[in-house]
Amino acid sequence: MMKTLIKKEILNHLLSFRFLVTLVLLLIVVPATVVVLSNDTLRGREEYSRRQGEIERYMEKYAHFNRVHNIVAPSSAPLPFHALIRGISAEINQEEFDNDPLPQVFPLTDFTWIINVLMSLAALIFSYDSLCGEREEGTLKLLLSHSVSRASVVFSKLVGGLIALAVPLTASLLLGALWIALTAKLGWTIREWLALGVILVASLLYILFFYTLGLFLSCRHESSSSSILTALFVWVFFILVVPALSPYVASFLSPTPSRIKLDRELFRIYDTERDELGVKLTKEVRKKMQEQYPILLQRLSPEEEKRRIASDPEYSQAYKRLTEETAKAWAEANRIQGAKAEKLEKEQERKEKAQTKLSVALSLFSPLSAFTYVATELSSTGINNDDRFVFLREKWHEEFEAYRDKRMALLRAQDPQKDWWNTPVKMDDRPRFVFRELSLRERVKNAALPLFLLFLLDLVVMVAAVRSFLGYDVR
Repeated sequence: MMKTLIKKEILNHLLSFRFLVTLVLLLIVVPATVVVLSNDTLRGREEYSRRQGEIERYMEKYAHFNRVHNIVAPSSAPLPFHALIRGISAEINQEEFDNDPLPQVFPLTDFTWIINVLMSLAALIFSYDSLCGEREEGTLKLLLSHSVSRASVVFSKLVGGLIALAVPLTASLLLGALWIALTAKLGWTIREWLALGVILVASLLYILFFYTLGLFLSCRHESSSSSILTALFVWVFFILVVPALSPYVASFLSPTPSRIKLDRELFRIYDTERDELGVKLTKEVRKKMQEQYPILLQRLSPEEEKRRIASDPEYSQAYKRLTEETAKAWAEANRIQGAKAEKLEKEQERKEKAQTKLSVALSLFSPLSAFTYVATELSSTGINNDDRFVFLREKWHEEFEAYRDKRMALLRAQDPQKDWWNTPVKMDDRPRFVFRELSLRERVKNAALPLFLLFLLDLVVMVAAVRSFLGYDVR
């Protein structure tokens, strides 16, 4: 009997006008989105490669340590999954190579937006009148007059509705996947295809939530008109209100100082205070060296100083000591101010992480947030992959600073009088930044919790729908 009921539900949906509209819409939107995002990804990679080439050419002629740190700042090319899901990692290097302002004015759709908005609406439209509509027509009373349990009716509608919704989604996604497979430059591997399979499962769980929610609302109303109004209100709450308000609620409950204020304070520490401290320590060093080496009291022009260093071993030794101690003084100024800045940055980072965790926790009351976290984590475009980029970037900064200090020490040993900070030098052996995505196992691990919460939300609303229909008056 259950099999017959499921077939009936599937047939009713497949022959309906709303199924036709959903099918046509998805067959247009999904492939078009994949084509647009694929081209955008390939263009981004070309721009990234072009920029890297320009950096290398610049480094060959004008590389000096005073400015090169910003020139070779870490960046990465668009990821393979950006052809389907933009996520937050799409914004990491946007200033590096995105010369099109329209995506900022009118953000591009992606697969997560299609599921979050279009499919959730379609699920509610498919189910809002599935019980109260049949009650109005009298068919529900006729059905239950036979030896059919109410639980069987609910589950047959759930299975039949989910299959009917999965057909247009799967068909449209297959077309998009075919385009990705044929575009070899996107570089999709078995890892991306397996991740896409899990994302599709999460999509069906997300759709099931809203379809089941529609069933629940359908058996809580006597008319389909009142059911659709309630369904739209609930949709707005879950899709628009909860995700949008969670960051503001988190910022109120766990306030964090403004980044602009922090940047101003860091600039003061690194610029004004450091220069003042460096000048003060340098004066103390010079005074101490002049007491130890009176020969340094003589006022010489740069040319005279250079000749004196070459011809007078005593002056050369004194000048070398002065240069070394001056460098130590500035290093000490940098260390002191760096410690101050590091303390502020760590405190800011701690508060921001606490606020982010709270915001994520609050947003998980919405299935939209749960699915978005699953999709972005599995596609390597989510929060954890962004954190990985930041971690690798900081690690590269440390490696580059160690390389810079080592090279500066060697260069100063060659010519202590020369301003090596502003002199072009060869840096072919500098450390390169290489960004590697998280492994599939790490992605699944990061997506496990929101995927489990999505399953729990399905279970809760399913139990609510069954219990409500058990006491539903079908007369």
